[in-house]
Amino acid sequence: MHTGLSKPLPAMASLLPLALLLLFAGAASAQLSPGFYSKTCPGVFAAVKPVVQSAISKENRMGASLLRLFFHDCFVNGCDGSLLLDDTRNFTGEKNARPNRNSVRGFNVVDRIKSQVEKVCPGVVSCADILAIAARDSVVILGGSSWNVKLGRRDARTASQSAANNNIPPPTSSLGSLISRFQSKGLSARDMVALSGSHTIGQARCTSFRNRIHNETNIDASFSRTRQSKCPTSSGNGDNKLAPLDLQTPTSFDNSYFKNLLGQKGLLHSDQVLFNGGSTDSLVRTYSSSSGVFSSDFAAAMIKMGDISPLTGSRGEIRKNCRRHLAAMASLLHLAVLLLFLTGGNSAQLSPGFYSQSCPGVFAAVKSIVQAAISKETRMGASLVRLFFHDCFVNGCDGSLLLDDNENFTGEKNAGPNRNSARGFEVVDNIKSQVEKVCPGVVSCADIVAIAARDSVVLLGGPGWDVKLGRRDARTASQSPLNDIPSPTSSLHDLISKFQSKGLSAKDMVALSGSHTIGQARCTSFRNRIYNETNIDASFAKKRQSECPSSSGNRDNQLAPLDLQTPTAFDNSYFKNLLSQKGLLHSDQELFNGGSTDSLVSSAVNGTDTERI
Repeated sequence: MHTGLSKPLPAMASLLPLALLLLFAGAASAQLSPGFYSKTCPGVFAAVKPVVQSAISKENRMGASLLRLFFHDCFVNGCDGSLLLDDTRNFTGEKNARPNRNSVRGFNVVDRIKSQVEKVCPGVVSCADILAIAARDSVVILGGSSWNVKLGRRDARTASQSAANNNIPPPTSSLGSLISRFQSKGLSARDMVALSGSHTIGQARCTSFRNRIHNETNIDASFSRTRQSKCPTSSGNGDNKLAPLDLQTPTSFDNSYFKNLLGQKGLLHSDQVLFNGGSTDSLVRTYSSSSGVFSSDFAAAMIKMGDISPLTGSRGEIRKNCRRHLAAMASLLHLAVLLLFLTGGNSAQLSPGFYSQSCPGVFAAVKSIVQAAISKETRMGASLVRLFFHDCFVNGCDGSLLLDDNENFTGEKNAGPNRNSARGFEVVDNIKSQVEKVCPGVVSCADIVAIAARDSVVLLGGPGWDVKLGRRDARTASQSPLNDIPSPTSSLHDLISKFQSKGLSAKDMVALSGSHTIGQARCTSFRNRIYNETNIDASFAKKRQSECPSSSGNRDNQLAPLDLQTPTAFDNSYFKNLLSQKGLLHSDQELFNGGSTDSLVSSAVNGTDTERI
């Protein structure tokens, strides 16, 4: 990759000073298990059940509502708590999708459960798992059978209104449609009929059954007249009038729902099609005559439903507030990245659409290579983000870091902050090669580094942003400005000063430091902190000391994750570590050490006022 004088060499290395990142090799997805919290939160079940019990005691219907939340969550991109996310000015979630609008409820109960669980074991239990436990407890409290809830899900950072509209079966569904939609989630027709039995405790609005009670013929006459008395034929004031889905025992979890179907007293069209001369008639008969078989099949089907595409391992996050994803850090980072990496050029000329005509395929070309590189080595995502940072902080975002030394030229690669540390050059070479095939001689190396940094963050679970483009590559480089890159021993004052010299505020500095949520550092970068500093958690220091001896030697290059909790996921755990004095670098812990940036760190942890942060 030529930029006037030389070409970048695929440099190998580790991580260095404040280097803003480097990543730990990927973790395997954890399996769901009933004992997932046996050590980290053994009191989770005892924390959930009293809140559910209290809510149902006040209103029996709430049990059905909590069960329905779990179903509507799992059927949209898996059991990931996405349904719980509130809409914001910049985000549209699932709550107002057609199957949920003015219908799903119980969110306040989930909030109370989460609050109670956070008191017992903060930051450990996902909202997705809370939904699973609350659904089981609701069934048991209302007289149904129990099952061992498999746990270990993590929470989604986003939601999909379109998927909610398309995936959740409407009350007008045919039998074929029901079977098909459940099969698409890995659930059999038997699972579908068993799970439909949860309508033994539900209620439905007039709008959901109006057509059935007034126009369908496979319905008991007296039953339809009773329902018609409260649900008139035309739309109007009675639209939201409720009726029980189970005519016999609407507040008990039993098999009466199936008995109603035998008598053509299913309230919804999608209920009665289960017993209407079709392939599921025999199952309805079985469940109506044997509550034991129904209970067993229902429990098994709930477990299977809970296995639909869960986020596990390092994917997703553990929300502190079930209504909002951990966006404080993401929001800060989003803004700061846009500010930071315009430094060093005429930002007025940069634009996300710079290549829209000259190279419209640039984004697809870059992303494919970045994705492949991170799939092979998760750490590479952090390395590519770090290249962007170290390039931009030295005379601006101009690709100068990529230039190789030669007999007449000394570049930046072997300066202190980069030597044996900056890496990922071979990935940039691969990207440049691919981009040249698409549109030769058009896209700068500086812009490639900018796009690759954004794609790395997104692929590791972080926020996306519109990358402003139009940079050109430097013809030279300079080692001396590398003093501008903060070191791992930097004080808070030094950090603020160095970022301010680049036009970046203390807020931007804290946000960008959050990229250490995916980094690693060498023993030489944190040795003094773990042995000599006092503002450090003792057990954390001891653990790091076991891998990094006090004296220099063969283990100087031993790596440790900058984020103790989720080293391969781009989230806000880095800031949580700082609250517990578990920042790996001196320059990390300086952000939360009784100084002016403490409140910013706290905001990033709590996810509060994300629109204003």
